Amino acid sequence: MLSLKKPNPGDWLVSQNKYQSKKTSLKAKTISVTAGKGGVGKTSVAVKMAKILANTGYKVLLLDCDTNLSNTVVKLGLPINNYFYELISAQRDFEDCLHKDGNLHLLSGCNGSIDLFNKNLEVDRIIIDILVNHERDYDYIILDCPAGITKETLTLNAYSDYRFVIVTPDKSSVTDSYSLIKILNKEFGVNDNHLLINKISSEPQYQRMVKTLSETVETFLKCRLHILGGIENVDAPVDQFDTLLLNQENSSLHKNFVKIVKKFTEEIEGAALSAESKFVPKFTTRLGHDVRFTV
Repeated sequence: MLSLKKPNPGDWLVSQNKYQSKKTSLKAKTISVTAGKGGVGKTSVAVKMAKILANTGYKVLLLDCDTNLSNTVVKLGLPINNYFYELISAQRDFEDCLHKDGNLHLLSGCNGSIDLFNKNLEVDRIIIDILVNHERDYDYIILDCPAGITKETLTLNAYSDYRFVIVTPDKSSVTDSYSLIKILNKEFGVNDNHLLINKISSEPQYQRMVKTLSETVETFLKCRLHILGGIENVDAPVDQFDTLLLNQENSSLHKNFVKIVKKFTEEIEGAALSAESKFVPKFTTRLGHDVRFTV
């Protein structure tokens, strides 16, 4: 069972480098799906990536880190539950709190739980406890992080091996995502992030966004954005978009998202053999060849 008693703040890891030393020899690759602004498709991306990885044969844990406004169960059409609170209060064990669908395991958050709301919990530390206890049981752990730059979101992003920053052409999304990347860099020493641009209307728009964000991050933060690709704007309500993305494997959205996930897995698995040869080089040297609008 998880313990709700936490170490003193000074005893906890405060930088990405220290987090990584704690993760040495652990099996799962932890990926946080994150955004500076809500409403950009973050949860849809997290769910879709988890499903694709699981269908490919990897054992995957999808963990909804928005612990009292959980949307993963909604996206997957599952009943809302109170399992997260029951887990941390020792009413259930970890296995009993999971929804299992083949290789995909889901630990969802709660939805408007008064019990959880009334607890003064350091959720980031609780989630890291869960990760440390179960990282050896999975190939990939996908964290659907709350949007914004809260302490919990920053800590979980810093702990993760990889960060998928989801951004749309909306100016506030771009500004807020840069702020997230900046704070992770300045406060946690995070130098690498993966960028996925959603709701793209055209190839030129995609290229402009890649250029602007990559050059800004490289110039002012001296760090790197790995470009995953773009997802086309679908002129449809969110529920219809989710149906196309999550459930229709003959859709262009599905096929191109498979390409995005394949590109990422090849990158990180190749990095184990040759870190430099598989990672996307700095934007300024390879724009004409490697930065592509994928849908």
